[in-house]
Amino acid sequence: MRPDTPAENVDHTAEAARLERTAGLYPEDAEALLLQAAAHLELAGDRPAASTLYDRLLSTSDPLDSPHLVRALKAANLWEYGHEAEARAIIDGIRTAAPRDPAPWVIVAESLESHDELEAAQETFTEGVRLLLTDASEPPYATHPLLFGRHRVRRMLGVAHDDWDALADSLHSSPISLDELHDPKRVWSLGSDNPEELAAEISRLRAELGTYREALSRPFPVAVLHWPNQELTELLAAYPPLAAEYPSHEEHLATIEASLRELSASGTPNLGIVTGTVPSYEAFAASEATTPSDTALLPQYATTLAARGRAIVWPPQRGESCWCGSGRGYEGCHGVTN
Repeated sequence: MRPDTPAENVDHTAEAARLERTAGLYPEDAEALLLQAAAHLELAGDRPAASTLYDRLLSTSDPLDSPHLVRALKAANLWEYGHEAEARAIIDGIRTAAPRDPAPWVIVAESLESHDELEAAQETFTEGVRLLLTDASEPPYATHPLLFGRHRVRRMLGVAHDDWDALADSLHSSPISLDELHDPKRVWSLGSDNPEELAAEISRLRAELGTYREALSRPFPVAVLHWPNQELTELLAAYPPLAAEYPSHEEHLATIEASLRELSASGTPNLGIVTGTVPSYEAFAASEATTPSDTALLPQYATTLAARGRAIVWPPQRGESCWCGSGRGYEGCHGVTN
């Protein structure tokens, strides 16, 4: 999540420096921490320093969880301080790469929109929607901003509603419709002398604020802990009492899928999977002043990883690789239905 507190209320430069120091202490969380640090630098007005952090992430030898997200943020930042050509090149590269994560699509489309490239913004939003939602039975929460952003841009362009716009309308929970919130003429009501028009605009602003607060307060996923085969072997060799929890790796994987399906069937939303590592787990146990052999620590560790933004959404989108790391598509692996 990117901070949005005005610069006059927070020393964003100092906060960025603190996050950089923290990233050095917790390398497994460096990507998320440095992205937050870069956002603080942007808010402080130091966009070149923010670009340096994005470059630092992109040049690391360690694989990134969300490389396209980092590139999208870099492009949006570059454009804001005059590097339009480079920003456009990065945006074109992201569109060509067609990432399965909605966040990069939203960021680059909104960047185009903010620079009055409305046709290009609509095309980008639409590409993301088609890629991620064509075969989806129900749009995952993370894809809602794609649909809402597309609706907004198309409203500004004055084009007729299509099926994707209708879907955005159906997902919108505010008492004020998307058509009203995205009305291009709204700006005129701010300068109106008509008390009714001003009152209506205040209601619209309150609705938007409510939606924004809801998005910020949305809980992190209910996450199930996954150990890759090598990590689980190392874990059980170091802490044999955990063998009762994990009889075999195959059973561990089957239990994860069964648990998530059961949670889904019970109506639990926002499900995810977090992947553990032995060093990270040992550090967590030390921070809790307990032994890694304590099975009660496992769900706490999973919750902590989810709160750090380490969870991947379950189930994977159609065509994506299985969460287990087999390299096969989810539908042909743990997504097989009996």
